[in-house]
Amino acid sequence: MHKDPNTLWEEVSLHLKESLPKDIFDKWIAVIQCQSVVEDNVTLVVPNDYYQSWLVEHYIPLIKKALATVSGREFLVSLAVDYSLLSETEGKKEKKERPHPFSSPKRGKEPKINLNKHYTFDSFVVGPANQFAHAAAIASAQAPSRVYNPLFIHGGVGLGKTHLMQAIGSFILSKKMRGKICYTTCEAFLNEYIDALQNNLLSKFRKKYRTVDALLIDDIHFLAGKDRLQEEFFHTFNAIFENHKQIVMTSDRPAGELSGLTPRLVSRFEWGLVVELEIPDMETRVAILRKKCDQLDLSIDPNLLFYIAERVSSNVRRLEGALIKVASYVSLTGQDMDRSKLEYLLRDTLDQEKKHAISVENIQKTVADHFDLRVGDITGRRRPQNIAWPRQVAMYLSRTMTDLSFPVIGEAFGRNHATIVHACQTVKKRQTEDITLQQTLSLLRQRIGHSAQKKNSSF
Repeated sequence: MHKDPNTLWEEVSLHLKESLPKDIFDKWIAVIQCQSVVEDNVTLVVPNDYYQSWLVEHYIPLIKKALATVSGREFLVSLAVDYSLLSETEGKKEKKERPHPFSSPKRGKEPKINLNKHYTFDSFVVGPANQFAHAAAIASAQAPSRVYNPLFIHGGVGLGKTHLMQAIGSFILSKKMRGKICYTTCEAFLNEYIDALQNNLLSKFRKKYRTVDALLIDDIHFLAGKDRLQEEFFHTFNAIFENHKQIVMTSDRPAGELSGLTPRLVSRFEWGLVVELEIPDMETRVAILRKKCDQLDLSIDPNLLFYIAERVSSNVRRLEGALIKVASYVSLTGQDMDRSKLEYLLRDTLDQEKKHAISVENIQKTVADHFDLRVGDITGRRRPQNIAWPRQVAMYLSRTMTDLSFPVIGEAFGRNHATIVHACQTVKKRQTEDITLQQTLSLLRQRIGHSAQKKNSSF
């Protein structure tokens, strides 16, 4: 005999509650009710179709497994929508008298803005890899919605996207400009949207986001593949833009390279200005470390700072993390730091850097693919223009994206030191006059960086 639906589902819920994180269980499982159990079929109901589509995509296999564990037999699971559950859920919320995140702030009080006080323009170290993005961010902060709207900042992990975005918000606040600023991540936007659906508070959710004077939204690539969320953000974007308010977004790659985004969103993301943050060069990395030492009142041997900057190059976050580790060691032990101690202390970080490091081979392959050539063409002796130019581009990128010397790069291309120097000078001079080449080099750097990150994530 089957257990009655309520008893069966109570046991399944208890099993899932013990095996899932509390926030996951509360958000996705606690809202489910069991409607019926007929032979080998279990029908579950949820408050809206968003829950239905998300659970079907992500949690049905887990629920089936829990049902089999609790009952000792396999069930087919169907998921239906019962909109009346919305009012029941809302009634429970009201009884608890818990303030809702979308409720309006009390008159006379400003809503809390979740900005990191350390993320300002003054604390941002400017170098060749981020100079353009920094200038665009300042311009957007000084004249919100009037110069670059939207501002789309993209780049790899830990290169300063969030820092620049929050600096815009902090600058606007420091100037006491009239208006309301909202900073959030795309994932937090999703979670609030789901809560609004669950509690029948979409109108308050939309009022919160569509009436701001500046929307700063991090990790917009999180929208990819989420059709309902894209639809909601599409209308939010339009409302803010049509009201002539500022929109700033960050992403790990250009909008055009985000698979799973609708063309109309990609088009809107590219309406304003798209800027890229690249890996900082050696001099900028040293400047970042020195600035961090000043902020934290640290005294570190300049030679050790250069050593750290030479070997930790993939992103700023890891660079600063290495410095903090060194400073903590000195503070806690009272011992002086030397090269051997430094290498031992940072051994894990240096291992990560080796895995992440961009190789000449990776650059050669990426450039060859872009120009529809073989890697053998790039490294071979043939010299027709359709091969010689891509080869020079690959040489230039090998020099600017790695810490390898001219002779070492020459060996990788089967050329001498002078040939590499000439190639780098040629490409460097030409890019100052050729906007198309600048765009090509930016695209190639992005692809090379993504390839290195992908390789790193496989370890």
